[in-house]
Amino acid sequence: MPEVRTGPIRVLLAKPGLDGHDRGIRLVLRALRDAGMEVIYTGLRATPNAIVSAALAEDVEAIGLSSLSGAHQQHFTRVSELLAKEGAEDVLLFGGGIIPKKDVEELRAAGFSMLYPPGTPLETIVNELRARLRPGEGSGV
Repeated sequence: MPEVRTGPIRVLLAKPGLDGHDRGIRLVLRALRDAGMEVIYTGLRATPNAIVSAALAEDVEAIGLSSLSGAHQQHFTRVSELLAKEGAEDVLLFGGGIIPKKDVEELRAAGFSMLYPPGTPLETIVNELRARLRPGEGSGV
């Protein structure tokens, strides 16, 4: 039976690879914090190993990755593989950025059930995380 968590939702946000554009992820970070979630941000140019290590150390419930560089498949998939290797498949994976439609199914198969293109309303991300991680606790920013 999966662990039932209480308290604030704990989320790790990361920018894997060499992508140096962080405006979008910082907006997501602020929206999640404003919604009462605890957010750990690893900063720019995080490696998949560092992301997974931080997620395990911080005992997060979700990892959100952002990529605008076109290397999303490599980095997102590697994070998923490393989580599975650590037995942490229960960590919810979501991502955003420039992700071509042709790549969506492969990322979903890797465990990224929620993928957000640029311009997604922040309330959508907040509400979908709450619905997945704390069903029945209400929604709204």
